[in-house]
Amino acid sequence: MNHKDLNAWKESIQLVKLIYTISSLLPSSEMYGLTSQIRRSAISIPSNIAEGAARNSTKEFIQFLHISLGSLSEVETYVILLEELNLLDSPNLDEVFGKIRFCRKLLTGLIKQQKSKLK
Repeated sequence: MNHKDLNAWKESIQLVKLIYTISSLLPSSEMYGLTSQIRRSAISIPSNIAEGAARNSTKEFIQFLHISLGSLSEVETYVILLEELNLLDSPNLDEVFGKIRFCRKLLTGLIKQQKSKLK
């Protein structure tokens, strides 16, 4: 299975682009704080999908999908912090929260589908 064919991978790439866009709006004082953290977490999502898809077993792929799901939750936490700290306005964040929800739906669906192969 090629990771580039997976909707979860494609949408998580779009999330990374969105995170880079909004994080560029953060104050320069956050360059080594939230900006760096949220970008690394976002990049981890499609990276782990790709690595898992390249593995030889379904079990390993599922493990990497769960890691991607963890990174997605990490991104969500950072976005909540940006909102709580009033570092970004709501219109920017609403789009990000929507993309996070959609990526979570795709990832959980892919995990479910892969688990059904093990039965």
